[in-house]
Amino acid sequence: MLFGRTNVNMFLLEETRRNPALAGDFSIVFGDIVRSCKAIAHVVSRGALAELPETFAARGNPGGKRTLDILANQTFLKYCGWGGHLAALSSGAMDTIHPVPVDGARSRYLLAFEPLDGASNIDVNLTVGSIFSVLRSAGEHGEPTTADFLQPGANQIAAGYAIYGPSTMLVLSVGSGTHGFTLDREIGEFLLTHPNLMIPAATHN
Repeated sequence: MLFGRTNVNMFLLEETRRNPALAGDFSIVFGDIVRSCKAIAHVVSRGALAELPETFAARGNPGGKRTLDILANQTFLKYCGWGGHLAALSSGAMDTIHPVPVDGARSRYLLAFEPLDGASNIDVNLTVGSIFSVLRSAGEHGEPTTADFLQPGANQIAAGYAIYGPSTMLVLSVGSGTHGFTLDREIGEFLLTHPNLMIPAATHN
């Protein structure tokens, strides 16, 4: 029974207490990423039964992208691009960045993501996943540009990935180790199951 294990929201709350720089909009941004991964897990579980919305299907499919690629990308845009907690999103499924329209001060957080890596594996019912990185824009300025996303990896505020397979796992780091969470579908929560993941010492050079 998984009752009582730390869920991802509790984990992030503890991390923001240790690192106040992660408070405020960051916790909301990460909550939106978590919701995106939960929704994509449901879509992926439908495989070939997943369908595009009629409004999109009517416009055709420029670029020949797979249905699940498009649905996963739309899911990230829906959950992460609505509240002004991000300045912009950049996706491997889009040709340009997606600035988030806001009234007032613009957030300094950026989200780069691959909505569904390995989408062709769906055809043979193999594992696929989402990859994401949260950055902070380099300076105080107006609408973000592509250049804002071209930063060294060391500048990441957080990074991680979700794997959609027999079970759905979310693996993330917010600067203090790498931790794995497994989705309990009965309660709809990612629960901490693999704390402090590390490469085995036997594999070190």
